[in-house]
Amino acid sequence: MKKVKNRHSVARSLLLGVSLFLTFNTAVFAQDSIPAEPAQEVQAAETTGGDAAQGKELFNSLCAACHKMDSKSIGPALRGVTEKRDTEWLHSWIRNSGELIAAGDKQAVEIYNEYNQVAMPPFPQLSDADIDNILAYVSQPKAEPKAAQVAGGEAGASGGDSGVSTDILLGILAFVLLMLLVILFLVNRTLRRFAAASGVELPVREKGKPIWKAFVENQFLVLVSAVILVLLGTYFVYGFFMQVGIDQGYQPIQPIHFSHRIHAGDNQIECKFCHSSARVSKTSGIPSLNVCMNCHKSISEVAPETATEEYSKEFYDAEIAKLYDAVGWDVAEQAYTGETEPVKWIRIHNLPDFAYFNHSQHVEVGGIACQTCHGPVQEMEIMYQNAPLTMGWCVNCHRTTNVQTAGNEYYEKVHEELSAKYGVEELTVAQMGGIECGKCHY
Repeated sequence: MKKVKNRHSVARSLLLGVSLFLTFNTAVFAQDSIPAEPAQEVQAAETTGGDAAQGKELFNSLCAACHKMDSKSIGPALRGVTEKRDTEWLHSWIRNSGELIAAGDKQAVEIYNEYNQVAMPPFPQLSDADIDNILAYVSQPKAEPKAAQVAGGEAGASGGDSGVSTDILLGILAFVLLMLLVILFLVNRTLRRFAAASGVELPVREKGKPIWKAFVENQFLVLVSAVILVLLGTYFVYGFFMQVGIDQGYQPIQPIHFSHRIHAGDNQIECKFCHSSARVSKTSGIPSLNVCMNCHKSISEVAPETATEEYSKEFYDAEIAKLYDAVGWDVAEQAYTGETEPVKWIRIHNLPDFAYFNHSQHVEVGGIACQTCHGPVQEMEIMYQNAPLTMGWCVNCHRTTNVQTAGNEYYEKVHEELSAKYGVEELTVAQMGGIECGKCHY
């Protein structure tokens, strides 16, 4: 027996050593797999006697409506304009282009005629420093697009600073796990041989009654299990049928990619600027494409900082090009061609025909924010249905939302009478009849 105990001790020591080796390799793998932080590149902005950062702000507020940096718009592209025109002439042109045209300046007249004799508005409020800042901004060279960083880049594969390849570490770890299984099998078999050679009898489990047979013979357990199965089945079947027609989370791909994150979030465009009929109509309406062209007539590309890992700048620019194809807008000529194509938008929020909902009553009279029902629209790249839009969801909102009566004489009178009836200071929509059947079903 002493020999067997000693051999058991040796086996335990062997297993402990293998475990320590495995732990060490796992730690090394975890440490090597942590990607190194890329060095931050700091590029100093080149200026031409002005502050390019301040010039960018002035350009975006005063010039971007008619000019782009690298392509023609209502006016010419402005990047590198200081290399084409004299700085002193540019100061005079920006301050009052009409004076130069009236004086017969050759360059001014050529630009005026080239762009359909549309004169640039004067900017007498700009100082020389302001104009120098704008010129410094438009004099900056075009930024080269950064190459996409590939996970597990070539540097690691070619033996760069990242150390041992991840594939090699995974191979070592798999080999160690395989060796551990082999060692455990051999140790188990060796211990059994030692026990047999020493005359030690290993305990043998007696074969008992199968569990399924014991369960079948117990009538009480069978009855309880049957009742539980029936209740669970009823619950899941009921839940399945209650989800019919509920499209929460529905997120279709639209024919033109419209980013609410960029429009409502980054640019803070009010929802009712595009969905203007929500103020006065039952429906919020689908904005006509001329609403889009109010801005995109001058915006044919997005800013580079707008792009994300999933959606590149080139992707957004291509979607704007789809808008131009639909309305028949020629960017190069800055004119409509008359060749239009319908855009078949896919409806997302769709109530049953037997349910009545009025946007104007909620948006204008009730003062309900769009996000209350539609969720954080300003954060959505692709619009989706945020709420379940079920009857219970609407009724619960009517039971908890107080009526806004400020500035509404009709509601003030009703509020006063019903407040005395219910003995409360503020009335919910439900207390004013908001959960009656005829309110939504008639």
